[in-house]
Amino acid sequence: MIITLSGPPGSGTSTVGKKLAKKLDLRFVSIGDIFRQMAKEKGMTLDQFSEMAEKDPHFDKEVDIRQAEEANKGHVILDSRLSGWLVRNADVKVWLKAPLDIRLKRVSKRDKITEEKAFIEITLREESEKKRYKKYYNITLDNIAMYDLVIDTAKWDANQVADLVAKAVSK
Repeated sequence: MIITLSGPPGSGTSTVGKKLAKKLDLRFVSIGDIFRQMAKEKGMTLDQFSEMAEKDPHFDKEVDIRQAEEANKGHVILDSRLSGWLVRNADVKVWLKAPLDIRLKRVSKRDKITEEKAFIEITLREESEKKRYKKYYNITLDNIAMYDLVIDTAKWDANQVADLVAKAVSK
C-alpha cells in the first residue's frame, strides 16, 4: 500500500499522515523533513536552501530520488507537496487543504513563531516551490485533478481526517 498526502504548508499533511500511519500500520515518511535535513546538513535555513534550489535543480532531484526509494519500498504514507504527481504507483493520492488563516495559526503554533512570521515563511516557501515545480517539472500546484481525495482540514480535526482517509482506502 502506498498513500500520498500532499497539501500546502499548515494543511495538516504531517499530522494526519502520522495518525493515518498508526491507524493503517504503515510507515510514515515526510519528504519535507528530508528537505529540511538536507538544508541543515548544508548549514542553511529552509528559506536559504529553497533559494539555492531555485537556481540548481540538483536539490529537488535528490529529494525526488529519496522519495522514489521510499515509494519503492512500499507499505508507506508519503507526505510531500509533489508526491501525488511523482509517485505514479500510489494506491491512493490525497490532497489536504485549509484556508490561509487556519494554516497561519497552525504553522505559528507548530514553529513557535508569530502569525506574521508564519505568513512570510509560508509565502516565500510557496512562491519558491511554484517557481521550481513549474520550471523543473512543468507542474502547476493549483491543478489537483490527479488526486483521488481532496479534504478541507479546517472542517475536521486530524483524527477525523485520518478516519476519512482510512475509510476511503478500505473501499
